Amino acid sequence: MKYIVSINGKNYEVEVEKGRANIIKTTETVVVPAQVPEPPAPVPSVAVPHTPVPAALDNIGGEPLKSPLPGTILAINVNPGSVVKEGDVLFILEAMKMETEIKAPRDGVIAQIMVSKGASVATGDILLALQ
Repeated sequence: MKYIVSINGKNYEVEVEKGRANIIKTTETVVVPAQVPEPPAPVPSVAVPHTPVPAALDNIGGEPLKSPLPGTILAINVNPGSVVKEGDVLFILEAMKMETEIKAPRDGVIAQIMVSKGASVATGDILLALQ
């Protein structure tokens, strides 16, 4: 039986007979590069706009807990009135494609939460008030 085999852009006519193969002739082929389609248009990202927290701390009933870095709030693990212990995870913050746990600095009660899930925060923004 005869076969045509293409290897590295060259065509080989191969004859196979009972477990043996003989190359009969070699022919050059021209390789035409494939057409590369245009990349799709970029999809606009849907980001929650940054809403700065007021700098005045007079109306906060407790010690403010500030964001250590800019990012997006992925999860809020507490509610106002929740009793927390030092080291409890209060928030999950995504920053630079990494999740960061924001932990309670001390024992206390959550007085007020200043951010919502999906919100963008900057370094130093107040996340909650801890009594």
